[in-house]
Amino acid sequence: MKQRSIALLAALLFAAASLASAAPTAPLSTPVLSQAIGKGKPTLVFFQNPNGGPCRAQQQVLNKLTEKRRGAFTVAPVNAMDQNDQKAFYDYGVRSLPSLVLVDKAGKISKVFPPGIQSIETLSAALDGLK
Repeated sequence: MKQRSIALLAALLFAAASLASAAPTAPLSTPVLSQAIGKGKPTLVFFQNPNGGPCRAQQQVLNKLTEKRRGAFTVAPVNAMDQNDQKAFYDYGVRSLPSLVLVDKAGKISKVFPPGIQSIETLSAALDGLK
């Protein structure tokens, strides 16, 4: 009886670990997200206010990274000033700008970066870490 309980506990722990490690599917809250996510390339979802200084600085970093890695990933901008993009902020839980979310080519959220400007090195390492 004790061995059976241990085996059952082990099976439950394995199942719980498998569920916990399963990445959530990225919400497709806007037409831009629907067109970019899950299309065979990783996507960086860029939550921004295009008029804000930090967001403009992050855009410059993304432009350089895009030039450096031509065609390797897609950037999907989500604009805080666009009423149609508001739902995406809620769906992704974004409260500070700039914010980036890395979605793998299968449409699963791979990494949520802390708010603020992310360097080319940080973003490159995250892209390289995708399977």
